[in-house]
Amino acid sequence: MQKKIACINDISGIGKCSLTVALPIISALKCQCCPLPTSVLSSQTGYPKYTFTDLTDGIDEYINTWSELGQTFDTIYSGFLSSSKQINLVHSLINKNKSAFVVVDPVLADHGILFPIFTENDIIDRIKLISKADLITPNLTEANLLTGRQPNKLNYTDSELLSLCKDLTDLGPNSIIVTGFESNSKIYNICYQKGDKSISKIGIDYNKVSFSGTGDIFTSIVTAMMTRGFDIEKSVTTATSFIYDAVAYTVDQGDYDRNDGIIFEYFLDRLTKL
Repeated sequence: MQKKIACINDISGIGKCSLTVALPIISALKCQCCPLPTSVLSSQTGYPKYTFTDLTDGIDEYINTWSELGQTFDTIYSGFLSSSKQINLVHSLINKNKSAFVVVDPVLADHGILFPIFTENDIIDRIKLISKADLITPNLTEANLLTGRQPNKLNYTDSELLSLCKDLTDLGPNSIIVTGFESNSKIYNICYQKGDKSISKIGIDYNKVSFSGTGDIFTSIVTAMMTRGFDIEKSVTTATSFIYDAVAYTVDQGDYDRNDGIIFEYFLDRLTKL
């Protein structure tokens, strides 16, 4: 049977991020992507102008209708969640799908700073949510916040990274991927599974450019691959290489707005072959 993934995130008409990238990525990896949009934006928020329509009030009925239709999911994958109410609705979907593999990208912060729309209460809400997760994909700043560390601590030894990952598994999830760790001109994704005695660092040369939506592409690839039974290291290696090559191709095109995201479409055939 084809694997089915409930994907909870916002969707933007312009700017390749969240559901806009999850749908083609997950589909290319031969899973059915069932979107649960939390809001609709004309353009993602990095642009100087955008419209925003919040869909929170309709999510409960949306989830209940899925249940009434007898729909269940192999995986539940959540990304950006803007409020406690949205987080509680994700809890509801998880509770209706007890056997689902649960992936949480705990979007809160980056570069040592909590996003302006969030408060300490939002950190507490994310901790409650990841207690139900099997896999989480925080960046280093988010990992710090979730474990009570200083958010701007970005320099870690391998032993400190191991301690960080162990503390994250103590919150509930069995598998951890800490994304975007920079060291010695490389950028690493740190993999850890509960009970391991060491971390796995999957790195690539850091090209010093940044585009919107690469985190969503990364987690979408990993989620779909692990849903299909690939191990964590193969999934992370595939996602890392995919994004690196798509970023390099995008940069080669010349003047390109980072808010537009990367030109990943030319690389989807790599995923369809897996």
